[in-house]
Amino acid sequence: MIVRQFNLTGRWQTGAALVALLGTLFLSGCERPPVDAKQQGYRGTGMESVTNPRIIEANASLHKAPDSLPAAPSDGPKAKDVYKNVKVLGDLSVAEFTRHMAQVTSWVSPKEGCAYCHNVQNFADDSKYQKVVARRMIQMTQHINADWNTHVGKTGVTCYTCHRGQPHPEYSFYSQPAKGKLFLSGDNGQNKPSPSVGLSSLPYDPMTKYLVSTPTAIRVQGTAALPYGNKAHIQDAEGTYALMMHFSKSLGANCTTCHNAQNFQGWDNNPPQKVTAWHGIQMVRDVNKDYILPLESTFPADHRGPAGDSAKVACATCHQGAQKPLNGASMIGAHPELAKITAGLEPYAAGYTPVAVVAAVVPAVASTEAMVLGRVLFEVNKTSYGNEGKAEVAAAIEAMKKSPELKVDISGFADSRGDPVKNGELAKQRAFAVRDALTAGGIAVDRINLRKPGAPVAGGSELDARRVEITSAK
Repeated sequence: MIVRQFNLTGRWQTGAALVALLGTLFLSGCERPPVDAKQQGYRGTGMESVTNPRIIEANASLHKAPDSLPAAPSDGPKAKDVYKNVKVLGDLSVAEFTRHMAQVTSWVSPKEGCAYCHNVQNFADDSKYQKVVARRMIQMTQHINADWNTHVGKTGVTCYTCHRGQPHPEYSFYSQPAKGKLFLSGDNGQNKPSPSVGLSSLPYDPMTKYLVSTPTAIRVQGTAALPYGNKAHIQDAEGTYALMMHFSKSLGANCTTCHNAQNFQGWDNNPPQKVTAWHGIQMVRDVNKDYILPLESTFPADHRGPAGDSAKVACATCHQGAQKPLNGASMIGAHPELAKITAGLEPYAAGYTPVAVVAAVVPAVASTEAMVLGRVLFEVNKTSYGNEGKAEVAAAIEAMKKSPELKVDISGFADSRGDPVKNGELAKQRAFAVRDALTAGGIAVDRINLRKPGAPVAGGSELDARRVEITSAK
């Protein structure tokens, strides 16, 4: 009887220990209390922002903005008049230019020094790919601060926002091709837990699908039952959820930071952060398309990803786990050379207004300066354009409908290959195609001026050369 009682007790204790162990393992994926919860919506909507003060404290040093060098005098000779091969920032004084170079070195290559980007025997030399990339990244930073204040506001960004003292931003990403498995052609890009999507088995590379040059529509939630409403399938929903997981992890925030939990698909009664985030998505697409992807051929093979691509930017590149990069600290006030676009940009980067902000910007425009409302790109010898061009035209139509007084000029261009006369005709036909698309969209023909540019055969990259510009008429 005693032995039996002992066995029963031992079994009970073993079972209790097993339950406790399983409970511990189950809860190990949760954050231990206390956590801070802030209600940011109406009662009953479940809209709470949850943060962990221990994580914030542990990461405080990562999000601390460094001190800036003292401001330099703006008088004296210009950098472009003293140094050779200064393609950007040449209008800064020599003192300002020297300060900028020293500051960027401390942000990007504090261990490697100037030699990381420059041939120190000949600073004018462009043989190092790092110098070519750095020059373009300065231009990208200016573009973000000048044209994307709908996302970065007055806080702005600098090289340090992404680099944090490292030559390569830690949170950039490469495209991840689907991996084959036994006799299957691939894993459909999922079912391999990835840190980029919170260690879930959702698609492990939603960034390439949604944040690069020709993105897929993110929203999949329909308002009508199949088969008459939403045509998206389950894999689209999984990709969307994966991207949302990336956002959440990148910002250290939960869904209700941006969304009304009762109205995910709409905009009513949603926090203002949702609008800011929407512009952030468009901004990331813009810089990947116009600044990152064109550099792919510049990088050596050992600096490319498994798909042969260069590292691209996503939300985590700047945010690095904070809802606001550097916890909202602004460095741009101490670095005005990065706050506006300066002379030296390649053609049509300066003054180009991204599609995402055209509709918001145009109604408020009271300037006499021309503004590029759209840039429609064409393939070789083609007078028709694809989905990206259609989006540009659609944005211009929307902007013109919101501003009935607005008139536009249309200019067609072609690249320098082939017969110049035929290229000139090709440029004209491209302009006609865009004009016809505007009129088909409801824009009166008397609001559209066809302009013959002085040089219809343009330089720059071949793709940029094959374009039609839609510009506000002066």
